[in-house]
Amino acid sequence: MSNETIDELAKTIWDYHHLHQPLKKCDAILALGSSDLRVGEYAAQLFLDGYGDCLVISGGLGRYTKDRFHKPEAEIFADIALGKGVPREKTILETEATNTGQNITLTHKVLEKRSAHPASLLVVTKPYMERRIFATFKKQWPDKHTELLVSSPPIAYDDYFTKELPKDFVINVMVGDLQRIKEYPKLGFQIEQAIPDNVWQAFEQLVAKGYDKALVKEGM
Repeated sequence: MSNETIDELAKTIWDYHHLHQPLKKCDAILALGSSDLRVGEYAAQLFLDGYGDCLVISGGLGRYTKDRFHKPEAEIFADIALGKGVPREKTILETEATNTGQNITLTHKVLEKRSAHPASLLVVTKPYMERRIFATFKKQWPDKHTELLVSSPPIAYDDYFTKELPKDFVINVMVGDLQRIKEYPKLGFQIEQAIPDNVWQAFEQLVAKGYDKALVKEGM
């Protein structure tokens, strides 16, 4: 399989993961910590542009950051936000979450302690995680009436990869996230979402090519 074919298949999955929801003002912006610092930069800019009244940042040390970061993802993203001019008093941190489910439940607990119940939430994540984040929040966020929007840094597939986030790594994670979109609703983790045939075929071809490093194992 040529590199061009791999890119074509990966772009099919990349495009599916994007929701293309239009931005609008929400009560709060929630940045999900990760190894991609551009997520923190984008979330901070959205706050500065007036898309939220406060910036909530969630993230401890996950499997991709525990060996790279010296402090919780939320604190690193907060440093980025403060450096861009976000007032400290407008930031709320959750520093324990190590996965998406905990991002949701622990963030909700932090907001509960502040008696904060945002009617609308703009969640900022990595480009290839938009759809799974949306599906997980819809299932697990306790306040079912909360209006949810999901966004990510507007970076094209061809421009996304860096030394810290090489192409092979990202494709493996994208493939793993697509598998979770299919399997996690059965476990009660996410809402169901349709997966077009061409997207699933791209998944199968990439798995056959060896992009299986982020798949969940049988039995999960």
